[in-house]
Amino acid sequence: MQREKRLKRRRDFEAVCSQGRSWSNDLVVLRVLPNDLGSSRYGFAVGRRLGGAVVRNRVKRRLREAVRLIPTKDGWDMVFIARHAAAEADYHTLKRATEELLARAQLLANGSKGG
Repeated sequence: MQREKRLKRRRDFEAVCSQGRSWSNDLVVLRVLPNDLGSSRYGFAVGRRLGGAVVRNRVKRRLREAVRLIPTKDGWDMVFIARHAAAEADYHTLKRATEELLARAQLLANGSKGG
């Protein structure tokens, strides 16, 4: 994922989580907030309760790749928060769950179903 598309600063994460809207399923919570940048930025949060560093990093990599491959609308900050069940989910299951949340939030580009 390109550097300019990443949410990195703590205050950006806090703004999305406190002021944004939320959608969730068994694997992922999606929080979104409009931005004025003309492109969307993405952040990923995986808590320590999910498992060790290897497990947490694997979940983050899978979520990042799923989001990278799903075309989304511009102008939004999005934070994807992994739930405990995400540690056992395979990539395709996480991708479907992520795509479902983006569809429910109406953030898929041009009504796309992703790839």
